[in-house]
Amino acid sequence: MLTIKQLRDDREAAIRRLAKKGVDAAPVITEIEKLDDRRKAIQHELDECLATQNQAAKQIGALMGQGRRDEAEAKKAEVASLKERSNALNAEFKEVSDALQAAIVTLPNFPADIVPEGKTAEDNLVVKLVESYTQLPENPLPHWELARKYDIIDFDLGVKLTGAGFPVYKGQGARLQRALINFFLDCNTRAGYLEVEPPVMVNEASGFGTGQLPDKEGQMYHATADNFYLVPTAEVPVTNIYRDVILDEKDFPVKMTAYTPCFRREAGSYGKDVRGLNRLHQFDKVEIVQLSLPEKSYEALDGMVAHVESIVKALKLPYRILRLCGGDMSFTSALTYDFEVYSEAQKRWLEVSSVSNFESFQANRLKLRYKDADKKTRLAHTLNGSSLALPRIVAALLENNQTPDGIRIPEALIPYTGFDM
Repeated sequence: MLTIKQLRDDREAAIRRLAKKGVDAAPVITEIEKLDDRRKAIQHELDECLATQNQAAKQIGALMGQGRRDEAEAKKAEVASLKERSNALNAEFKEVSDALQAAIVTLPNFPADIVPEGKTAEDNLVVKLVESYTQLPENPLPHWELARKYDIIDFDLGVKLTGAGFPVYKGQGARLQRALINFFLDCNTRAGYLEVEPPVMVNEASGFGTGQLPDKEGQMYHATADNFYLVPTAEVPVTNIYRDVILDEKDFPVKMTAYTPCFRREAGSYGKDVRGLNRLHQFDKVEIVQLSLPEKSYEALDGMVAHVESIVKALKLPYRILRLCGGDMSFTSALTYDFEVYSEAQKRWLEVSSVSNFESFQANRLKLRYKDADKKTRLAHTLNGSSLALPRIVAALLENNQTPDGIRIPEALIPYTGFDM
């Protein structure tokens, strides 16, 4: 969530920066300024009203002590009137504050200065390309046909048990899933990330804290009886560990990693891009999260990108790194790098990770703060990245490593799978 100060300090710059995300912020900022001015006026009147009320209350005792009963009764009537006015002002203050909050949360985060202009994925900037294609058999099979051929993923059984987008992994397919999760977690913990195992359901406050609510409630599975949400990513529960927490400068950086199943409705998704593992409603993902001092968050982002790249390299997959344009970025992100691996069988790039700096946007919603050297309370910065999402990694591993004799397992994974084909 942006702060009122960010919006009011340079109104035109705020409008210009949000336009890069395709948002016409001028009407909303005008409304925010009006509500903020009204809130301040109410607060000023309320303070004066309470001060007068307190002064009058003190005078009542003195008047009673002097036997000036009629004047004391008049003061009592004045205090009663002031209390009534204070109650009305408090009610109006809450109404205006709620409206102000509702307006602010509709605005996305400012994009960083280096975010490219653009509206769609076609406008994203390729910042690195590593091609390492393997020689595949003639007419290579897509992963959904390989899964059926080797009986390692059953999409039809998933439809029977739940519905489309909920595959069942079997035998070596299930073992490969477990191997990848453990491999990713080990890579992350070796890099200094603390492993945590969070709940996979969160409350509304957690969804608001990381920006999924109210922006993406239509994409989240909602357990209405308890008002809990199934997590779309481990970012939500892990970052919320520090909701309403005040840290010390010496506590940074905070680095955490977690594996969770992830649940996304993916409403409106259809066509060839959702075949097989390309887009699921339930999938496994390992996440990394960092909390950073503001002046070090972009250094932290570079480190996270390099870390994710090291894992993709270990899997020996062709990949590229994209800097997302303003129109393709998430609501909460200030700067995002996407990792895509190439599927030789599908002849397309598959996104497997997003690594983002949210600056203070999430921290403001979370009330995640720290005390600096001068004991001043400031907002921290938050970052997160997929390290990695499994479905498209599995798709690329199956497709890019197929041979006439079976599917090769990358050397780095063999200690985890226990088999090399």
